[in-house]
Amino acid sequence: MKHPSFRLSSAFILAFLLAAGSGGAATAAPEPADFYAAPAALPPANGDVIRTESSVFYVDPLKTIRAQAAVQRVMYRSVNSAGVPVAVTGTVLVPSTPWIGAGARPLVGYAVGTQGQGDQCAPSRAMAAGEEYEGVFIAGLLARGYSVAVTDYEGLGTPGSHTYMARASQAHAVLDVVRAAQRLGNPELVAGGPVALAGYSQGGGASAAAVELAAQYAPELNLKGAYAGAVPADLPSVGRNLDGGLYTGFLLYAVTGMSAAGRLDLSPYLSVAGQAKITATDQECTVQSIASSGFLDTTKLTVSGEKLSSLLDLPQVKPVIAEQKIGNGRAPVVPVLLSHSVLDDVIPYDQGRQLAKRWCASGSSVYFDTTAGATHVGGYAAAIPQAFVFLERRFADRSPASNCWLYG
Repeated sequence: MKHPSFRLSSAFILAFLLAAGSGGAATAAPEPADFYAAPAALPPANGDVIRTESSVFYVDPLKTIRAQAAVQRVMYRSVNSAGVPVAVTGTVLVPSTPWIGAGARPLVGYAVGTQGQGDQCAPSRAMAAGEEYEGVFIAGLLARGYSVAVTDYEGLGTPGSHTYMARASQAHAVLDVVRAAQRLGNPELVAGGPVALAGYSQGGGASAAAVELAAQYAPELNLKGAYAGAVPADLPSVGRNLDGGLYTGFLLYAVTGMSAAGRLDLSPYLSVAGQAKITATDQECTVQSIASSGFLDTTKLTVSGEKLSSLLDLPQVKPVIAEQKIGNGRAPVVPVLLSHSVLDDVIPYDQGRQLAKRWCASGSSVYFDTTAGATHVGGYAAAIPQAFVFLERRFADRSPASNCWLYG
C-alpha cells in the first residue's frame, strides 16, 4: 500500500506549535460543554462507551488538510491511579480507504505528548481545531491504513484535575480507549483485532506504562507491541532537569498532577506567588506555559526559598513519585521499541537507556533506538521513521528486533 512518507523536521514541528498558538484548542470556536460532563453513574466495565458524537480531524491550524477518516469523539469509563472509576474522553479515527493488508484492520492506541492542564487543551478538541501538534504523526498512521484511538487522559476536558504523569491513570486511559474503540460497533474495529500502542514524551510514558500493565489490566486485547519515545521513566531526575529551564511549565503541571494523583495538599509549601502561579498554569496549554514560565526562577514560588523541584524531597511526596517509576518490577510481554535522543534537553537520555536495561533484565523483547535529534522536539522527529517501521513489522507478525544483548 502506498502512502505519504510524512517526514518531519524539528523546525516543522516548532513552526506548527507557533502557528497553533495555544498548543491546544484555546483559540477554537466554543463547543457544547455537555459532551465532556461526566454522568452521575458510569457503566459497569472499563472501556465501556458512555457517549459519542461525530467530529473532524484537521491536520493543520489553517484547516486546509482534513483527514479522510470517520472521526468520532468518545467518552468512556476508565479508572484512575487509586482504582476509582472515572469518565475519560478521546477520539477514534477509521481511515476511509479500505484495509488491504492481511487480517483485520490494525488499531493503534495513541498517547499524545504534553498538551497542558486546561480543559480546552484536550486532544479531542485540538484535533477538531487543527491545533494538535502531533497531528502529522496521527495522519501518518491513518495513511498506513491503521485506525487510531487517541485518549484525552484523566481530567483533560472532563471534570477534575489532569493527573499529569500519573503512571497508572495514563496507562488505563490508553488501554481503555482501545477497548472503547472496539465497542463502538464499527465493523472495522473488531474485538480481537491487532492492536499496538504508541506515544512520545508524556505519551511515551503513557505507552510504556500501558504496555507493561496490558497483560494484567487488558488481557483480552490482541496486543502486538508498543513504541515509546523519550519515556520520562523516573520523575525526580526529569523534574530537576526541567526546573528553571524553558519547560518549567511542565514541572508546574506535575505539581498539580501529582497532587491530584496522590491526594496531596502542597499549598502550605507554596508562597502566595507560587499558589497564584500554579492556579494560572492550570488554565494553560503547552505553548502558553512555555511562554509564561520558561526560565522562571522557581525559588520565588516556595515558602522555603528553595527551587520548586525541592518538593520532590518532601516525605509525603516521595512515595507518590516513586509509584510513577516505569519498569519498577513490571515489564512488557510483547515487543517494544524505545527511542531516545542523546541530545534531549527535557528528558535525560539515560532515562530511556536505564528503562531498556530494566525491561531487558526482566526478559522483555526491547529494541532501544538511540537518535541524535537536536533537543526534545528533534528527538520526536528523529524517532518517527523507525516507529513506523516497527509498527509495520509488528502488524505483519514479523520477528521483532532486539538489542537487549547490549544491556546484559
